[in-house]
Amino acid sequence: MKLSKLDLASRIAIRDCMGTSKSEKVLVICDKNKREIGLSLFENAVGLGHESFYLEMKPLEMNGQEPPEDIAELMKKFDVVFCPTTTSLTHTRARQQASALGARIATFPGITKEVMIRGLNADYNKIAALSIKLKSILEGGKHIRVTSPAGTDISFSIEGRNSYASKGLFHAKGESGNLPTGETYLAPVEGTAEGTVVVDGSMAGLGLVKNTNIKMIVRNGYAEQITGGPMAKRLNVMLDKVGRDARNIAEFGIGTNDKARLSGVLLEDEKVMGTIHIALGNNKSMGGNIGVSLHLDGVVLMPDVYLDGRILMKKGKLTGV
Repeated sequence: MKLSKLDLASRIAIRDCMGTSKSEKVLVICDKNKREIGLSLFENAVGLGHESFYLEMKPLEMNGQEPPEDIAELMKKFDVVFCPTTTSLTHTRARQQASALGARIATFPGITKEVMIRGLNADYNKIAALSIKLKSILEGGKHIRVTSPAGTDISFSIEGRNSYASKGLFHAKGESGNLPTGETYLAPVEGTAEGTVVVDGSMAGLGLVKNTNIKMIVRNGYAEQITGGPMAKRLNVMLDKVGRDARNIAEFGIGTNDKARLSGVLLEDEKVMGTIHIALGNNKSMGGNIGVSLHLDGVVLMPDVYLDGRILMKKGKLTGV
C-alpha cells in the first residue's frame, strides 16, 4: 500500500526524529481537533512494529495549561510520547516531569496537516548543526539587543543562562522539543528586559498579524503596555486572565528551519529561518524562575540581533555562523 504524504511525515517523526527502537513503547496524546495527525502517528507507529497507544482528550484552553493528572502520570510510563494538540504541552510540568524520568517527547502545538508535511520534509542534520552552533555562540555572550524595521528595540541580559538547540533529533533519554522544529532559544534573565517589541509576523493563540502590529512596551522584564488593535486587545485579555507573571519576557529564540514558512501556526512560524521570537509567560522549562501556566510567542520579521555589541543577525540574515 502506498503511503500518503502525511504517513511519510509521521514515519520520519517516529523513525528519524525520535530514533524509536522496536522495543520501545509509544504513546500518542491528542485531542479531537488534531485527530487525523494523532491517528496517523499512532497507526504508523504500529506499522513500524512498536507497541503503541492512542489517547484523546478534550482540547485545552491555553498554551502551557496542564493536562489532566491521569494523562500526566501516563506520560511517565512510555519511552516515546507524541503530543499533537491544539494548545502547547511543551512548557508544562507534565512534560518536564516525564522528560526527567527519561521519556523522549515531541510536542506539536497547533499542528496542521500542511505544516506537518512541509516541516518534516526538512534536512534535520543541517538544522541540528546550525542550531547547536547558535547555542554555543549564545552561551558565550552576556547581553542581547534586537531591533527591527517595524520598531522593535529591546535589550536584555543572558548572562549565566543555558541555551537550547531544538534540533529535531531527540534520541537520548529525556530529550524533548517541538516537531516540526528548528530553533535555538533561551530565557533572558528576569527583570533585565527593557525597550519595545513589535510583533509583525504572528502571535501564539492569535495567528498571523494583519493590518496592525502588536506593540509591547517592556520595563523591568515585563510587557507593561500592549497596544495595536483587535489582536492586542485579545492578547491583553489572555494575559490578564493568568496574572502579572504572564507578561514576563520569557524567551528569546532564533528560527533555523529553512523549509518553514510563515503560516499563522506558531509551531511553524517561530522556526522560520530569518526570524526571531520573543515569548511571554512561563520560562521555567528553559531554566528560568517563572512557572505561570501560559507561554505565548511573538514572531519578529527582518531582525537585527547584536550579541555583546557585535552583529549576529542583519535583517534576518545570520552573519559569521
